[in-house]
Amino acid sequence: MKVAVIGGGWAGLAAAVDLTAAGVATTLYEAGRQPGGRARAIEVDGRRLDNGQHILLGAYRETLALMRRICADPEQLLDRRPLQVLEPGVFRLALSRWPAPLNVAWGLLTAVAVDWPEKAKTALWMQGVKWRGFRLPADTTVAAWLDAAGQTGALRRHLWEPLCLAALNIPAERASAQIFANVLRDSLGSAHRADTDLLLPRADLGTLLPEPATRWLAANGATLRLGTRVAGIVPTPNGIAIAGHEYDAAIVATAPQHAEKLWPALNCNFDYEPIATVYLQFDAKTKLTFPLQKQSGKYGQWVVDRGNGLLACVLSGHGDWEALNDSELATALTAELALPGPATWHKVIREKRATFACRPKLARPDFKTADPRIILAGDYTWADYPATLEGAVRSGRRAAHALLGKSYNPAP
Repeated sequence: MKVAVIGGGWAGLAAAVDLTAAGVATTLYEAGRQPGGRARAIEVDGRRLDNGQHILLGAYRETLALMRRICADPEQLLDRRPLQVLEPGVFRLALSRWPAPLNVAWGLLTAVAVDWPEKAKTALWMQGVKWRGFRLPADTTVAAWLDAAGQTGALRRHLWEPLCLAALNIPAERASAQIFANVLRDSLGSAHRADTDLLLPRADLGTLLPEPATRWLAANGATLRLGTRVAGIVPTPNGIAIAGHEYDAAIVATAPQHAEKLWPALNCNFDYEPIATVYLQFDAKTKLTFPLQKQSGKYGQWVVDRGNGLLACVLSGHGDWEALNDSELATALTAELALPGPATWHKVIREKRATFACRPKLARPDFKTADPRIILAGDYTWADYPATLEGAVRSGRRAAHALLGKSYNPAP
């Protein structure tokens, strides 16, 4: 069997690895010259930076398994730490290394700036959500879900709403409560303590997975066509034609707006949310208390310590920040950080269509199409999750398994 995988992001790479490992003649097409899609490394002013900030969780089992398979050791490339939500001088919730659910209980018990009645109310609410299997009677917004649960205090402002924005890339007022509940199910609600851990990249995103994956594919006989944009998929009597080559089947693993052009019947009709990363270079000795912190201020949301004084401020979803030019945005965020000394360099990277808008009751397409030779992959097809790296990897593996005639059931 000959299969074309269109799209060299994390979904396409996962699919290509599984197919190649099964002995399938696999060709990977990627429009860019570098693999990784929306989670890749780029060169800027002689620096190697990520095009966006992606924080992994211990619950990302399929991503971690894929890394091990392609000889990218997670223990070396990722800094594993118990989850901590820190807003210096304002709020702190830090999980312990105790077994689940004691780790979460301890974090809630010792949360700073939260009174005892709110802690007790939240613990009862979380237990009720867990008893119901993290299933809501009907999808609604995260804001409405929190309102109904009486979650209106410090934990809402400093934990639930920031986590929602970070995970779904859309404010709680517009975000799907069911999808957010799914995220909580597999992290804070997991029976495995390690699932709640933060996995902070020690290297850039390219080194983390895309580049080792392409090296593995090349070494194992796959054909790589980087810098090759696929204009269309043409059905033929014996298969499908792509870029002048004939294949038995294809996996379309591009972003949804590009997939619709290749397969017009898809018609996702999604809205999209932006993300900006604002890199600020301070003195090399500058260091955050914790490498991932909640940022206070009008514009800032999260800030990531990338080492040697380089900080990455993350701005998720539509907001006032979009009206500022790059210099204005860098100046505003530098002021909000209030660190000693000025930022000596900055770079703003904006992704206007970073993720689909994960709203309540959003219709997500099936990964199977009307043509059994065409399979879809990409985070938007993994309907249990918002746009995440783990959802992308799972979708790619599922697509490969479908062409191989196998079922795909990720380990819980």
